Amino acid sequence: MANPNTPYGLRPYAYMSGAPYNGAVRTYYVPATNNTALFFGDPVVMVTNSSDGNGVQTVGIGAAAGGAYVLGTFAGRSNNAGQATIPVLQSNNAYLPASTAAYVYVTDDPFLLYAIQEDSDGGALVAGASGRNADLIAGTGSTVTGQSGWQLDSSTLQTTNTLQLRIMQALQQVDNAVGTAGTPDVGVNAKWLVKINLHTLLNLSGV
Repeated sequence: MANPNTPYGLRPYAYMSGAPYNGAVRTYYVPATNNTALFFGDPVVMVTNSSDGNGVQTVGIGAAAGGAYVLGTFAGRSNNAGQATIPVLQSNNAYLPASTAAYVYVTDDPFLLYAIQEDSDGGALVAGASGRNADLIAGTGSTVTGQSGWQLDSSTLQTTNTLQLRIMQALQQVDNAVGTAGTPDVGVNAKWLVKINLHTLLNLSGV
């Protein structure tokens, strides 16, 4: 059975220690000058030397490849700068529309592992991809589900750890098939567990 083609960006899964992800997030600010909608799982980046009137750091949509650093992923909208938990009920859209000022939640822990779908561009990854590295590739989010369209760019796979993501292992679930050298097509749109190599909070030279 083929893997479902259901991209969702970078979805928090667990910590590198093995502890399950507990929903922890931090609040950041997106100004009205942000001209790109943000969807659940989209990578975000700090905007250098920028904060709102409450001193809350400004963020915007991340970039794919090119050695671009990533702070974490968009995880929803906050009602105010001091709200520490994600609201269960909101009348807002499931995503943040472009040109909308808002406080947002970001999963910014540099030791989080994320689940992500590969785009299988140039062929599906095989089991031997674990331990190697790849970049992100941008995609269009869904205004219906609010889910990101970003994926792992399969065509960038290499051993160099200067790429954005380190592939830790294939996501171990019954509906996720990974290809082998003899049958690579089995793994089209496979899901992988990854860590962010180029994490903003581990970049000692600045954001």
